[in-house]
Amino acid sequence: MGCFFCVLLAFVNQFFGYRTNQLTISSVCIQIVALPIGRWLARVLPKKTIKVPLTNWSFSLNPGPFTIKEHALTTIFAGSGAGGVYAINILTIVKAFYHRSINFFAAFFLTQTTQLLGYGWAGIFRNFLVESPFMWWPGSLIQVSLFSRALNETEKRSKGGVTRFQFFLIVLVCSFSYYLVPSLFFPAISSLSFVCLIWKKSIVAQQIGSGSKGMGLASIGIDWTVVTSWLGSPIAAPPFVLFNILAGFIIMVYIVMPVAYWINLYDARTYQFFSSTLFEKSGKKYDLNRILDEKTFSLNVAEYESYSKIYMSIFFASSYGLGFATLTATLTHVLLFQGTYMWKLWREAASKAKEKALDVHGRMMKANYREVPQWWFYLILVVVTALSIFACEGFGGQLQLPYWGIFLAMGMAFFFTLPIGIISATTNQQPGLNIITEMVIGYMLPGKPLANVAFKTYGYISMSQALGFLSDFKLGQFMKIPPRSMFAAQLAGTLIANVTYFGTAWWLLESIPNICEPDKLPEGSPWTCPGDDVFYSASIIWGVVGPKRMFGPGSIYSTLNYYFLLGFVLPVIVWIFSRQFPDKKWIPLINFPVILGATGNMPPAKAVNLNSWLIVAFANYWVFKRNRQWWGRYAYVLSAAMDAGTGFLGVIIFFSISNYDIYSINWWGGNADDYCPLAVCPTTAGAYAHEGCPAWN
Repeated sequence: MGCFFCVLLAFVNQFFGYRTNQLTISSVCIQIVALPIGRWLARVLPKKTIKVPLTNWSFSLNPGPFTIKEHALTTIFAGSGAGGVYAINILTIVKAFYHRSINFFAAFFLTQTTQLLGYGWAGIFRNFLVESPFMWWPGSLIQVSLFSRALNETEKRSKGGVTRFQFFLIVLVCSFSYYLVPSLFFPAISSLSFVCLIWKKSIVAQQIGSGSKGMGLASIGIDWTVVTSWLGSPIAAPPFVLFNILAGFIIMVYIVMPVAYWINLYDARTYQFFSSTLFEKSGKKYDLNRILDEKTFSLNVAEYESYSKIYMSIFFASSYGLGFATLTATLTHVLLFQGTYMWKLWREAASKAKEKALDVHGRMMKANYREVPQWWFYLILVVVTALSIFACEGFGGQLQLPYWGIFLAMGMAFFFTLPIGIISATTNQQPGLNIITEMVIGYMLPGKPLANVAFKTYGYISMSQALGFLSDFKLGQFMKIPPRSMFAAQLAGTLIANVTYFGTAWWLLESIPNICEPDKLPEGSPWTCPGDDVFYSASIIWGVVGPKRMFGPGSIYSTLNYYFLLGFVLPVIVWIFSRQFPDKKWIPLINFPVILGATGNMPPAKAVNLNSWLIVAFANYWVFKRNRQWWGRYAYVLSAAMDAGTGFLGVIIFFSISNYDIYSINWWGGNADDYCPLAVCPTTAGAYAHEGCPAWN
């Protein structure tokens, strides 16, 4: 079951990933489907023991009832196919954006090794991020609630009430039914911008009101997929995270960005207010072909200097600054607020005192199951490192990354896994390493786009995979699943998912003409690859042009480097105040990695996504304060049912309607656009006039 569902999720998610209207099917859907199928198989499979020839090992096709542990392990196995494979972005931009060939085996080994490398050192951090009772991984609590309470627990219904499972079914049906409205009948409610409906001819008003192209004032999406697209479920976020994200959103979107735009910082008013597109000085879209040497696949310096420097929207530029600040803030915050505890755990790791630090889950696991030997992790690390070097140095060096780049990327990922893991395990938010990895290799190997994206993937995704592995291990601890079974399921699931993602992407890129090129596709074609635009733009900024020309001394965006200092200083200020006023318990809850990272994904995340997330999060917090008993009983079940309902209907709509273009509706609410066409217009006279914008003299 785990293998079948893993392949299914990987294929469907990669298939949808290239389409205009993307859809990601989460493991929650499999969590629901696996239970009745597992129970059915337990009834029909023969209870026959099969002996393996030449060994003493035997197994049964039907070892007994389908248990909650089998249910959880099946979902974790299948979940490996839900998370995506970051290296597929490299394959996509090479073949569909740069229009170059890449060796099949080089791409295959790149895909496998980048996903597996982080597993090598995940075992080193188990003591800190899994066995510590202070690392609770909020996102796992939704899964635990659904496994143990809603689906597998025999619960007696109270008079006038409903059981958790009944509540889950009710919400599932409601969510499933309602999603027909934003997905088919009234797509406009996914991004309602009331300011734009009032001021239809004002560029400034539409920049302020647009939820998808501007600041999103009074913009909202009445659609669960809009709510959860970028920050995950708001129900899983602890209250202090909610207030930190709110603070970061208000400060950046409604104070810093408008001020920077209207004082014309970086010539911001010549370009769109909110966009991930790269521009030339006049405001037109940047023509990469003019500066890229086709023979060497590197920067043509002379042509670049005679053409134009690269310019970004104020929002896109600031997202890089926020990435700088979030990185240093994470290190400072963890060092100041968690450093003493981490040092204590480090000293206890090799002593018997470690057992005293375990919570009840950890003690039960130690008493009943054998641990995963540490050498298993080291073996993965050695083998995958060797294959990584082979992928980059072999095949004519197509990936442009030398062997020392692999070791440097590994060192960066290893260094940041613990501090970022602490943030993720306590706030359900995970700062990324993509920007710092791009910057480091951009200075070392300027003008090499493939080296840049390969280094970024080895550094960033290996850390992300390590944390995903540890998060699942924590879920396994909550569910009392044997660690060795967890290890085998995660490793097998990752290998199978990698092959499926790679095969699906290669097939689509080879079989669909002009995929990812909207200007060349037939009208209405869905194969526009919206998720790869930012990745492609980043490869130009950091790889082709390089950080020295973009952010170095004398460059347009050199002042963004001060964000590194800002991120370092801000947690220090909070720490000083927490020491000066120890009775103020709210001061240590000010978390600048979360505040600074709240809008770090904008773009591609939009204001309407954060608006909607915050509204639901505050509603959840209000219920938590008013009725904690109800919240504790139903909140996580509610979140899981909403995910499952929208996911199921999304798949059904695609395969029954959207894929055949047999349904369309023509009315003002039938368009998912937020009706702010002027929000993309520049506000400086003389700037290039975009289509539909007033002509400037």
